[in-house]
Amino acid sequence: MSKHDRRQERYGSQGVEVGANWLPRDAAEVLLVSGDTYLQEEAKRIVAATGGSLRIAVEVGEALHGWDSFGVVLVGSDVRELPPRRRAPTVLLGRASDGDGLWRLAAALGAERVAVLPEAAGWLAEHLSMSGSPDPGGTVVGIIGGSGGAGATTTAIWLAQAAASHGISTMLIDGDPWGGGLELAVTADDISGLRWPDFAETKGSIDPTKFRDSLPIAGGFAYLSWPGTRDAVPSPDAGSVAAVMDAARRSFELIVVDIGRSGKGMATLAWDCDRLLIQALAHLKSAVAAARILQELPPVDAGLLIRGNSATSLDASLIADSLGLPLVGRVPELRGVASGTELGRLLELGRRKPVDRFAETVLELSGTGQ
Repeated sequence: MSKHDRRQERYGSQGVEVGANWLPRDAAEVLLVSGDTYLQEEAKRIVAATGGSLRIAVEVGEALHGWDSFGVVLVGSDVRELPPRRRAPTVLLGRASDGDGLWRLAAALGAERVAVLPEAAGWLAEHLSMSGSPDPGGTVVGIIGGSGGAGATTTAIWLAQAAASHGISTMLIDGDPWGGGLELAVTADDISGLRWPDFAETKGSIDPTKFRDSLPIAGGFAYLSWPGTRDAVPSPDAGSVAAVMDAARRSFELIVVDIGRSGKGMATLAWDCDRLLIQALAHLKSAVAAARILQELPPVDAGLLIRGNSATSLDASLIADSLGLPLVGRVPELRGVASGTELGRLLELGRRKPVDRFAETVLELSGTGQ
């Protein structure tokens, strides 16, 4: 993937102008398993728009033949059980009226994505287009604090900085609308570029070149932050967030997401990750909190990061064993992190050798290193 340039351009406060400028190289063969006539009609319309072919199976039994041969498997929210020894559905389709139960059902079925129709129709069309391409796009790694104060935001910033310094086209995403704005820890400068509220009105797909060029840049990586302001700001809906994540994959080689610990972030952004890293303190309370967080996460490959020095009461390997996660690394303890966060100087600390060694190990184990 070509490296993004440093041109910064703001498109205004009404969101990114979107369109169907990106065309798929091959159309996907799609299987829909659902007896819901509304979902069937929506799927027909969306698949037809992408130039793909659709087969509809009203019941699971009708879909057994050829299930694994389709490029994309869609399952409606009326389906409660899947056939044994078949791959998990690519996308679970549902309606807004399904509420939070839609994400719980997706977790039970092992679905990779969730599309709430009709709001996510544009995203689904783009996703089906991408499914016909041999290039899956960038890798998404999510960082979640196992407890408050674990330092997940600091780690996310350092990982993005290290990846960029090694020539990886990288984007950092602030996934916590209640975190005060990740940008305040990245830099003390007022850098032009789009923030999350600018995507509140986004519909359909986002042109990857426009998206890449619209983002602020610091430390060699692009970032998308919630604004560091006390003012109330509009929030993108699930369809807009999906469009942003899709554009990020098509624009960068690595996307690091600071997911935060809110239920909304774990119910949406965590599902877009190829790997999740849970960061916990080397203390019993933090380990217990991390265990609870794990119960809310989608079935995605996960690893554990531990922050704490050798004098802490719990051994990192013991915590990893108790959580059933591989220990990916120990976050370096550096003096000045708290003040660096307040002053927007975390990138200065991220240049230190202990941080660079830690980040290289994590990126390699996450499948994103060179």
